[in-house]
Parts: sequence; C-alpha cells; structure tokens
Amino acid sequence: MVYSPMDVTRLAGVDAAQAARVLDEVRNATLAGEPARLDPRPVIGESWGRMLRSGVDPDHDFRAGVLGPDEIERRRRDSPLRHVLPVLRQGLLSVADTTQHIMVVADAQSRVLWREGSRSVLRKADGFGFEIGADWREEVVGTNGVGTPAVARRPVQVFAAEHFVRTHSAWTCTGAPITDPRDGRMIGVVDISGPWETMHPATLAWVDSVAKLAEARLRERHLTALDRLRSVAAPVLARVTGRALAVDKDGWTAAITGMPYVDRLALPSTIGTDRIWLPTLGPCSVEPLPGGWLVRASDEEPAPRGATRIALDLSQPRRWSVTVTGVTGTWTHELSPRHAELLYLLALHRTGLSAAALADDLFGDSARTVTVRAEMSRVRRYLGAALDHRPYRFCESAEVRTLLPPDPLDLLPHSTAPGVLRARRAVP
Repeated sequence: MVYSPMDVTRLAGVDAAQAARVLDEVRNATLAGEPARLDPRPVIGESWGRMLRSGVDPDHDFRAGVLGPDEIERRRRDSPLRHVLPVLRQGLLSVADTTQHIMVVADAQSRVLWREGSRSVLRKADGFGFEIGADWREEVVGTNGVGTPAVARRPVQVFAAEHFVRTHSAWTCTGAPITDPRDGRMIGVVDISGPWETMHPATLAWVDSVAKLAEARLRERHLTALDRLRSVAAPVLARVTGRALAVDKDGWTAAITGMPYVDRLALPSTIGTDRIWLPTLGPCSVEPLPGGWLVRASDEEPAPRGATRIALDLSQPRRWSVTVTGVTGTWTHELSPRHAELLYLLALHRTGLSAAALADDLFGDSARTVTVRAEMSRVRRYLGAALDHRPYRFCESAEVRTLLPPDPLDLLPHSTAPGVLRARRAVP
C-alpha cells in the first residue's frame, strides 16, 4: 500500500507501530538516496535536508557539552520563560505525567532549562542526553521536537523515525516555539516528549495552545508593567517642556509628550551616562524612573553620523538581527523576515535603490512602491539616521558588514524575493 504523509499521520493515531515501521522505511530510503514509497512530511523533509547539508551523522548520537549549574541558573534568571512556567505546568504537566510524557522547556538557543514529568520517562531521557543544560539544536542532535520548531518557527511533531538520528527514533516529540508578544522574537520552545507508543495526533494542537497561553501571559505582564510606569511618569511629563518619553528598560513606550507616538526606542545595550544619542531623536538626556527611563530629546548638537558600524547578521537560518555600534554605544534589533530581506538588499546595493527598484527586487513588481515605502518607514523607526532615502541606502559614513550562513541555501531560506534569489545563487 502507498501512503501519503497525511495518511501516515492518521495511521499513527490508530496503529502507531505500523506508522513507525512505514516511517523507518521512508527514512532509510531517503538517507540512502533511494526512492521511497512516500515522501516525508514537508516540515520533516526540509529538516532532513538541512541535516544532510550540515553533516549531522544519522548513525551516531553526538552530544555537545552540558551547561554547568551556574550557567543554567544564570540563563533561567535571564529568561522571560521563568514568568510563564506556572502556565506551562498547569496546561501540560498533569496530562504529561498520566500519559508517560515529560515537559521540556528550552531557551532560544535550544538549551534545556527545565524538565519535568514522568519519572520513568525522565530516566529514559537521561539515557540519550535529553537533560538539563543539554544542547538540542538541530545541527547538534538532528531533527527533534526542540531544535526543529526553533528553526521552523512553528509547532512541529516529530514521530519515531522522523528523528534524523537513529537513537532518537524510539521517541515522539512535540514542540512549539514561544515568542515575545512585543516584537515576535523567539524566546524558547516548550516540548512534550515520550516513547513513540504514546503518540497522539492531538498533541500538536495541545502544545501549541499552551504555548499561546504562555505568550498571552507575557503580554499581560508587559502591559501591566507599562501601566505602572505610566502612572509614575505622568506627573513628571506634565512638568516637561519639549519632546520626552517614559520608556521601560527595553525601550517600550509608556507615555510621551511633545512628539508623535512611537512604540519603542532603540536604546543602547548599556546606559552609563545621563547623555546618549538615539537614531530617531538625536542627542538625549536620560534619567532613571522606577521600571524604566525618562528620555528627553535635545536639539543642541547635531546627530553623530561618523564612526558607525552596522552588522547585519543573517548567519542563522531563522534568527536575523542588525547591530549598530557608534560613539554612544551598541544596540541590537532582531529582524522580521521582510526587514531582513530589505536590509540585505540595501547591503548589496550600497549606492542605493529607488522605491521601484526595491519593489522589483522584493516582489518582482516595480509598481508596489507603496508597500516598500511603508516597510522602509518601519525600518527607519529603529535604524533612523543610519539610513538615507532618495534612493534608499545605508548612510555613506557607515561601515556595513553582512554575516552570511556557511551554506548559501540557508541564506534567508524563506525568501522568494527575486533580488535575494539572485544573490543566493551568486554566493560561492
């Protein structure tokens, strides 16, 4: 009988053993370069392709170094995931323990920070290194329920022989990324894992729902903190003349006066003086507030444009960022897929691109200038004076460096933009 990927998913719900055998045949044929009676599911096939290109050995269980206790505790303290552990435990642990599963919570680098659930399953997980502090990135341990959702940026269930490394094929793992609701940045992955016999098709929707509850809790915490800061800042801003904002430690705006509203300021990574320069405001004075900063704009001196270094990091398959270093400090902004495309195209064309040329490179349609202008307006909110327009380009005084992935196929792999596709083919 010939199965489709969807048929195998249904089969796993009623006959997990048969589904595991079918997938084992598919995996063996795929890795041997031979035709299989069905293709792996797209998300699994894409992951296997990444593993083959990166040289992961499917026959050996490789383990990176486990983090020490001090580093684990530091990461736990710094991770926003600590605020949503009660939500994850309430939504997952009671069922996980009953169904012989464990709950695993990993950070954005796929390092396991928390692990709870069935004691017998925890002991089995220890046997192949699925432990606190372990590194479960795809490029280290192959296709799995922690590393693969982190790359795919979507919930993924990895059943039996869908795991790339053979020693993991006795398990089923279902993970969902948890993102920061403020800016969409991925902060970690929550995973439910156990022996493949415990697999259930509904687990994917279950884990994804709990991850979304966790994101809602983070959003609630953020709004509550901004409300507290706003109440403190209101009487201060009432006495301020000129442009001023009250922002939290990450630059999110709680209150504003004397200027149009902005969602967020791109603050330096450290504020060591009472005087800073910001891309969108120029020179500013900064005073501490409980839970944030009072930022006052000044027009007394010109914005410094020299000695600016811009690093566009596209080296990771789905984690892109821009880091700006200038005379007033360094700050980093994580990029959306569209903004990563835009800035990469501008880095390729230092002399600049018109709105029509950018539209052609992005969409293959030079008429879509309205969309380009809207996106560039959003980019300028955090890059500000580092960009010029007419044509759009990085400012001439900036030193721009682009960090690319080792494999050209991993350069903005989501992108179908004609300009990116041409550049990807040209990468040696």
